[in-house]
Amino acid sequence: MSQEIFETVPTEPGLEGVRNFRDVGGLPTADGRRVRSGRLFRSGHLAFATEEDARFLRGLGLRFVFDFRNDSDIELEGPDVDLPGVRHVRMPLSDPAHGAEFWKTVRDGDVAALRERLGEGRAGTRMQKSYRRMVRERTAEHSRLLRTLAEEDGLPALMHCAAGKDRAGMSIVVVLLALGVERDAIEADYLRSNEVRNRYRLRRDDGSTHRSNGEALELLRPLFEARVEYLESAYQSIEEHWGSTERYLTEGLDCGPQRRERLRALLLDGEG
Repeated sequence: MSQEIFETVPTEPGLEGVRNFRDVGGLPTADGRRVRSGRLFRSGHLAFATEEDARFLRGLGLRFVFDFRNDSDIELEGPDVDLPGVRHVRMPLSDPAHGAEFWKTVRDGDVAALRERLGEGRAGTRMQKSYRRMVRERTAEHSRLLRTLAEEDGLPALMHCAAGKDRAGMSIVVVLLALGVERDAIEADYLRSNEVRNRYRLRRDDGSTHRSNGEALELLRPLFEARVEYLESAYQSIEEHWGSTERYLTEGLDCGPQRRERLRALLLDGEG
């Protein structure tokens, strides 16, 4: 296998180099309100954004971009496109692929090594453990995220990681839980990363595509899909460590009723 990068097809008209972009607006809360459109966005990284993409992103009126990638991601993909007037916040979170060493295995096409790491259900288990770690070990980052949105005039905001699925996905979940969005709606938004227009394809460095090793693709598939069991692992971790979402938000993330009401005022339509 030649050196490759994973990418997705465009998700919005006019977006050519930004994967998995969407507005989180419209999701319903338990008390009948909805997330306000044009306030909270999610996507993959912005390193490949074209000039037209950057123009579209500037038109969103963003105040903050939260980048959850680690140093290995940025070394592989490059830094985000510059968006003048937008505050860019680096907030590295756990990477299910565990960085450069894993990606070298993928790029080298070492199927035996992938089989050893990911075969016989190990890939799915790896992902579930990663989601549980994000809940347990990234409370400081998620607390800072909620505080920034609520108290530092942090909206509109865009949150992204590499593919916009796991680290950005869990960060969006945290915000939606704080807003009181129903879990069925959270799950539906999370699974949108699996839509055909958002799915991964293999691309060579020269820009061409090809049909790669079928076994390698099957071994990697659990890492590049959003699956309900990953989200359920995160919820289970919340229950195991805090007993309830309320305690997780209040004690784990320092997001008590007052801060949550501020977030709801900023991000929800209508009245509770």
